[in-house]
Amino acid sequence: MALQTSELRAPSAVAAVAYAAAATADSTTAIVHSAATATAGALIAESRRLAKLAQAVELGPLVAATAAGEAVSAVVDAPSLLKLIPVLRDAAQRKQALVLHVPVSSADDVSDVLAVRDAGCALLRSSSPQQAVDFALVASLAARRLAIPFVHCFPGAAGPVKVLAYAPFAEHVDVASYLDPAGAASEVTTAQLPAEAAHTAVAQAMALFGDHYAPVEYAGAPDAPVVYATFGTGPEPAGPTGLLQISLFRPLSPQALRAALPATAARIIALEQVTRQPTPWGPLLFDLAGALLPGDGAAQARPPILLDAVSTVAPAEFTAEQLARVTEHAKGLDSPAHFNPAEIAGIAEAAGAASVPLAGLSLEEQQQRVENIPYGQLLRELFGPRLHVANAAESQSIWGDARSSTTNPEFGFGRLAADERGRARLAQAVTAALRDVSVPLSKRLHAALNAWLGGKDSAGVATAELAAELGDLLAAERQAHPAIEAVHALRAHFARRSSWLVGADEWAYDIGSSGVHHAISSGLNVNMLVLDTATYPFVAEHKGAPRKKDIGLYAMNYGSTYVASVAVYASYTQVLQALLEADAFPGPAVVVAYLPHTNGVFSASYSPIEVLQQSKRAVDSGAWPLYRWDPTLAADQRFQLDSEKLRRSVEDFLRRDNALAAIGSAAPALGGIDSALETRARGDVDELVGGLRGPPLLVLFASDGGNGEEAARRVARQGRRRGMDVRCLGMDEFDVEELPFEKTVVAVVSTAGQGEVPTNGREFFKSLQSASVNLSETAYAVFGLGDSHYWPREEDAIFYNKPARDIDRRLAELSATRIVDVGLGDDQDADGWEAGFTDFEQLLWAALNIDVVGAAGQAEEDEEPKRTDEENKVISNYLRGTIAQAIADPSCGYVDEWDGKLLKFHGTYMQDDRDLRPERLARGEEKAFSFMIRVRLPGGIATPAQWLAMDRLADEHGNHTMKITTRQTFQLHGVLKRNLRETMRGINRGLMDTIAACGDVNRNVVASANPQQAHLQPEVAQLAADISSHLLPSTSAYHEIWLADELVAGGAEQTSSVEDHEPLYGAAYLPRKFKIAIAIPPENDVDVVAYDLGYIAILDSSGQSIVGYNIMIGGGMGMTHNNKKTYPRLASCLGYVPKDKAVIVAEKVMVVQRDHGDRTNRKHARLKYTVDDHGMDWWREQVEERLGFQLEAPRPYEFTRNGDRYGWVKTTRGLNNFTMFIQNGRVADLPGQPLKTALAEVARAHTGLFRLTCNGHLIIADVRDEDVGRMSELLAKHRLDNLDYSALRLHSMACVALPTCGLAMAESERYLPRLIDLLDAIIDEAGLRNDAIVIRMTGCPNGCARPYNAEIALVGKAPGTYNLYLGGSHSGERLNKIFRESVDEDQILQLLGPVIKQYALERNGGERFGDFVIRKGIVKATREGKDFHDV
Repeated sequence: MALQTSELRAPSAVAAVAYAAAATADSTTAIVHSAATATAGALIAESRRLAKLAQAVELGPLVAATAAGEAVSAVVDAPSLLKLIPVLRDAAQRKQALVLHVPVSSADDVSDVLAVRDAGCALLRSSSPQQAVDFALVASLAARRLAIPFVHCFPGAAGPVKVLAYAPFAEHVDVASYLDPAGAASEVTTAQLPAEAAHTAVAQAMALFGDHYAPVEYAGAPDAPVVYATFGTGPEPAGPTGLLQISLFRPLSPQALRAALPATAARIIALEQVTRQPTPWGPLLFDLAGALLPGDGAAQARPPILLDAVSTVAPAEFTAEQLARVTEHAKGLDSPAHFNPAEIAGIAEAAGAASVPLAGLSLEEQQQRVENIPYGQLLRELFGPRLHVANAAESQSIWGDARSSTTNPEFGFGRLAADERGRARLAQAVTAALRDVSVPLSKRLHAALNAWLGGKDSAGVATAELAAELGDLLAAERQAHPAIEAVHALRAHFARRSSWLVGADEWAYDIGSSGVHHAISSGLNVNMLVLDTATYPFVAEHKGAPRKKDIGLYAMNYGSTYVASVAVYASYTQVLQALLEADAFPGPAVVVAYLPHTNGVFSASYSPIEVLQQSKRAVDSGAWPLYRWDPTLAADQRFQLDSEKLRRSVEDFLRRDNALAAIGSAAPALGGIDSALETRARGDVDELVGGLRGPPLLVLFASDGGNGEEAARRVARQGRRRGMDVRCLGMDEFDVEELPFEKTVVAVVSTAGQGEVPTNGREFFKSLQSASVNLSETAYAVFGLGDSHYWPREEDAIFYNKPARDIDRRLAELSATRIVDVGLGDDQDADGWEAGFTDFEQLLWAALNIDVVGAAGQAEEDEEPKRTDEENKVISNYLRGTIAQAIADPSCGYVDEWDGKLLKFHGTYMQDDRDLRPERLARGEEKAFSFMIRVRLPGGIATPAQWLAMDRLADEHGNHTMKITTRQTFQLHGVLKRNLRETMRGINRGLMDTIAACGDVNRNVVASANPQQAHLQPEVAQLAADISSHLLPSTSAYHEIWLADELVAGGAEQTSSVEDHEPLYGAAYLPRKFKIAIAIPPENDVDVVAYDLGYIAILDSSGQSIVGYNIMIGGGMGMTHNNKKTYPRLASCLGYVPKDKAVIVAEKVMVVQRDHGDRTNRKHARLKYTVDDHGMDWWREQVEERLGFQLEAPRPYEFTRNGDRYGWVKTTRGLNNFTMFIQNGRVADLPGQPLKTALAEVARAHTGLFRLTCNGHLIIADVRDEDVGRMSELLAKHRLDNLDYSALRLHSMACVALPTCGLAMAESERYLPRLIDLLDAIIDEAGLRNDAIVIRMTGCPNGCARPYNAEIALVGKAPGTYNLYLGGSHSGERLNKIFRESVDEDQILQLLGPVIKQYALERNGGERFGDFVIRKGIVKATREGKDFHDV
């Protein structure tokens, strides 16, 4: 079927190719990279087949999409290709259809494209705008058929172009038949692309556009003796010459090449446009040689002479006259040769095309050095000014006598070691200056030093530019303090250099005395490039001669060194990747590079054909394998083979390494015997051993919150005191089939949800219900933990301690002997579950009649009672604990309970994916652990750069989403333990941190973000920052663990000898968390009275300036279901202070809570309970005593609302804010709603600030008047300006809850949008779509989404079940009241529907929903926290 075409007028060739790339993207991700291609956006949007578009300066979206296994079609700029080498290799390995379209407009661009020729991808080149569009489609189709990556380069014409467009393409091409032709299947490997299959596939794709395209085309004289070969467009052949134009370069089909060439071709000239070439021979020549010259044992009559003509001039730019001169020169060459055709033709090459000379070396000397060390050019190109080759004073230092001091690696290693020690001293000096609060660092210097410390080993952070900036800042402030002077003295070490030692194989004859051993064993960040110059085939040393060692194998055996084996003439791309990885590796790295030479000299006269053939033979035979070894990766990922074969010695090493790993992880097992017999044998052995150890006792537990596990361990401790042989296990860790072999079993089980077994006991419970075992020889006792009032309805009484009673009944049915009646712990008792447990224990031990034995003291030492949170803080050595060791342990994805509690102070919580928990436990795997990270961001203010930093970290280390929290900050989820430190460092590089974002300290300070009060926001934002900084913990543990490379204040595990202190907090910090908010009336957008400490701004008579603050104390949301001793509370007013006293008041209020808060009961430890325990008068006295002055009487104020104001708002002169609705604060890319990608584009275009709100929404702040139009268009493009939601949805909020929150009892964030969909139907019917009602949902009663002052609140109680509260005030100043307990979705709708309709019909003018339900007596008003539970 003929293609239907239409003329497309595109603003550039790039735009046209982007359109074509999208045209085949029916299941493909299309990505446009770099601002240069922004004009393609409108064209791409026209394609209905487009699945996704990310116009990004960053490569993150492309890398993420490729890693996710998507078929990706992307337009990228040429310099980005080097960064994408690993992506191309991975795509080739996975057989993934990845297509990169690359505009080229210079020799540098062409060189960048050719640099990836060995990455396992095909290279396709087009020569005109129309061909670019056609070949974009060809590349997409061929990549999908062959399942290999394609790189398509095309001329990047800047001006408008006219091309034929094919739309809709799929309707006119039988794509399915093309993608799956009969008999077309062939194996594709990374190392060897199928040349003929690729040629056929590309040729057939080209045939779809007619008969005027071919992968290889010949033009010119049919009997030409001289033929030019070009990659892409070449010059017009003149006279008796021909032109072989190669569009498909990699893989190059030998059959097609020979078929196209005239038989008369005696000389073939590879006319190449290349710069930055590490060898004197161009890449096209090697492919021609491999395709046209005979291999080993092959015969060919009079093969053509291959000549390499390399310059920076594009082949098409040679005129007929100039080409004639080149032809005449070539006719005089009778052997392979390399020459510059531009020089012969008299063409002046572009300025700057030549290499920039290194200091002290002329261009001629530089060229000689490149000829002697081809890898040297690669080092210079990759690392530029960062490169530091310590022993490269002269070429003699590399090629000379190994006994010479300048050749010996110790000569250069000493210099590099001194540099590393200097950087270590600098890091210590910087850390000391940052943690000493007396050092008067300016904000700019403090931020720059923080950024450097967090990324000092990253070349992208510790740049020469940052070093220069720091040098200037330090010079200006060096006199202010000795600590600054100490840093200034070491400023030469700020920049991260790429440090190398370069040597030849003389070093390998005596690794010990040569100094190679010292470099490898040092652990320092030193890179070695060792050139192996032996010719192939390798000849064994004669007897008695010094034996050459394998430096790469030696380094791998050492175990802590990065090792790579490379050959530039076999795989140029692999060399690039290895050098980049070696530079990035945080320790010693050895790159062994093959470079055969004659008589110790490599020169331009050495035949490239010999080099090529020797390199190919050495690699193909396995004598010189190409590989990379990274010991920091997982065992199955450490070794990456980049060639087909391995030497036997390397195979032996890998086999031994894998065997050792298997031995280390293997568990002893009896193989080949009947499982029942094995179980019986184990029982007999246990019985025998038990007789020696004492009576056996198996304690099983199932517990979600920890109380059940604690009760079980108490039973276990008492058993050990009585000399019993005790095992204490989670129920799901034990096989029900082994119960018959247990003599005494105690089961402890909590109650989850609606009478359900906790997660870690469900599989055991299911197996027990269906088991047919005989337990006649087993005695048992069961204790249950529950809440008799959790389900208050009479018919729900059956759920009370149902799991314990079910297990007790089932064990009895299986003939087990009951020791005592089932024990029941009730949270409603005065002492909670412990009252029932005490009775149960007394009966249990009396029935067993086993007394405490003399070894009781030793038994107590075996398992000490569980430590308290207060003890954990005190012994943590100022929040260190064993965190450093825990996060470095690769054997598991979690940390223990006590390090987990300490991690909160550092801003991170350990979580697991509860959606996956049952399945993973059933498979015997650990939970899907990950970590949540919360940023400390006072006032919720972030720059676009910080937004992009968090966006990038979410993709690199998180679950590809961000959460704007109700604490006005960023939150990442899904960070694996192994990525914790790098994520923290990435946050720090973005000039943010996470310290004190969680834990028993003052947390993130929030402040009003209302755009209508923008003239006051800088002041309250500064106050938030000042309070946050003033109350920040002083411990240096955060910098040691997350930012510094060495622990500069002592080991994190030490409990003494560390000079650290906490002048505000003390070693035990606060009893519980401490939260602060700042509000500006009449807007209560932060819910200021819901916090421990609140500041209400008091304005002057003009309303334009803040004069002081009313101080509110005692707010807090958390409580426990059916525990009336716990309750939410709104803050009470302590008094008024002028604004210059605001910071010191925060300190004194916090100190009173530090000294008088409850440290024995964490459920009673928040400041709200301390206020109610002592009263406001007592509090005022305590605070005033510490202040040294009296607080003034409160000033009048009024709040009228507490939501966000959406849409555009004119703020200060010349600036504007746009507030957008983000449902529940979740920033994610969803089908049809790529919010995260869209906001990243906004961040790249925005010049102002971002403000995060306490309701989980986002304000694009400080948009200049002249930019409003452009920003509005951008928002409209991504539908971010859509505010057509019900007012109910716009005033909704939910916490994260399932699947990651360990406390969640029900869904929240994932469920509330659906519930509002259902409520909107009721709202619309009542005519209330535009009437604001505040609705909030949480998955548990802890109140993270501030539900208890909402007009409607749903608080999770069990899966699908919620308590429904009504009657909070619209301004957030009144608590709500329980309306119905334990309701599901249908009941929620049945209950709320009539109330909403009644409100619509009977409300007074301007009356809010919360006020209405109280006036009508639907619920009783809550006067204070203590009467919250009074119905």
